[in-house]
Amino acid sequence: MFQNLIDVILPVFLVIGAGYSATRAGYFTQDHVDGLMKFTQNFAIPCLLFRAIANLDLAASFDLRLLASFYAGAAICFTIGIAGARLIFKREWEDCVVIGFCCLFSNSVLLGLPITERAYGADNLTGNFAIIAFHAPFCYGLGITVMEVVRNRGSGGVKTLSSVFSAMFKNVLILAIGLGFVVNLTGLYIPGAIDEALSLLIRAALPAALFALGGVLVKYRPEGDMRTIAFVCTTSLLVHPSLVWMFGSSLAVPQDLFRSGVLNSAMAPGFNAYIFANMYGRAKRVAASSVLIATGSCLFTVWFWLTLLG
Repeated sequence: MFQNLIDVILPVFLVIGAGYSATRAGYFTQDHVDGLMKFTQNFAIPCLLFRAIANLDLAASFDLRLLASFYAGAAICFTIGIAGARLIFKREWEDCVVIGFCCLFSNSVLLGLPITERAYGADNLTGNFAIIAFHAPFCYGLGITVMEVVRNRGSGGVKTLSSVFSAMFKNVLILAIGLGFVVNLTGLYIPGAIDEALSLLIRAALPAALFALGGVLVKYRPEGDMRTIAFVCTTSLLVHPSLVWMFGSSLAVPQDLFRSGVLNSAMAPGFNAYIFANMYGRAKRVAASSVLIATGSCLFTVWFWLTLLG
């Protein structure tokens, strides 16, 4: 079992470590990292999500029990993050929403997909794609809505709604997922040449994204706010998967989907947590350091959850 876990987890973190080391040593500059991240986030991963959703068996994939257990856990962690930031750490409300978002947004694409694939095989990613299909819309929708309500206290609801929709429909991942649903539901045919081109991009998506993630983490050095960062890491890596395990067990989620739900919820805060913090200019140090420390801690916590899942 020990060797199997090492075989599943270590290759993912070795690719992240390679990106970190190459960038730290100066062989890969931050400009290179930014370019690679733009390629993966704006092209390769959207292609992966588009093709996955376009070819997904919607009837078999979208098990409401899985989605309810995952997103109920996520919403509770968002609430825990906001409450803890306000009541324990006495942060301003805008900071509280960012800290809540860090507890909400698990890295389901860059970490959840490759770890689940290595653990259970490419044929057992149905639950992952079902979660990912709603992940960005749900998390950004919740986070942006609450943030805009907080920022526009006393203003009209029209301004808040406008801000929410503007931010949502500028997100390329959401657009790719939406197009995938259009193709799936209408039965549109994807020509063979285009499908092959998509396959080429998709094969590069996850390894390139993991390498770029390692490079991005170089500039996020943990400094200050360590109690708040530890709070975010604990909520993300332990509380969220515990909630999903509890809800999934009570709802009798099928085993393959249950594994996807627990593993995805056990991932570190995604890079989108920092993007959200940077977008509003609040709690950026907490968000950046939480991504760095929680990603490193995943090596041990994911091992724990994989052992429990068997």
